[in-house]
Amino acid sequence: MKQEVILAKIQERCANTFVDTLDIKFIEVGEDYLVAKMPVTPAVLQLDGVLHGGATAGLAETVGSAACAIFRGADDIMIRGIEVSANHLRGVRSGNVYAKAVVTHMGKTMQLWQISITDCDDNLVSSCKLTTLSLSKKK
Repeated sequence: MKQEVILAKIQERCANTFVDTLDIKFIEVGEDYLVAKMPVTPAVLQLDGVLHGGATAGLAETVGSAACAIFRGADDIMIRGIEVSANHLRGVRSGNVYAKAVVTHMGKTMQLWQISITDCDDNLVSSCKLTTLSLSKKK
């Protein structure tokens, strides 16, 4: 399947969800990774004017879970994020942040993702880890 089709399909699946609330857009997919971007607007800032860690963690879980849906094939399974962790390294006040989820373990049931969040100048903003669980859909 072509990159544009994959990206459109995953974006469509996320319509009217938390993904729309954060205005996350999926922009690139590769052999073992997915990239998304999120605008840094007043809606996702802490009181002191920098990107909120919760928004960053939400971006990380979103891109990792979406990557799992792409690479595990979400038609016959349900995917759940079971652990997300984030080390925040740099504050961002405006622009966009970019999340790249790369699979480090692709098991049948459990997957591990490394997610790097960068700013517009490719500076590392947060280093995140996500564990996903893939379960068969009940019939």
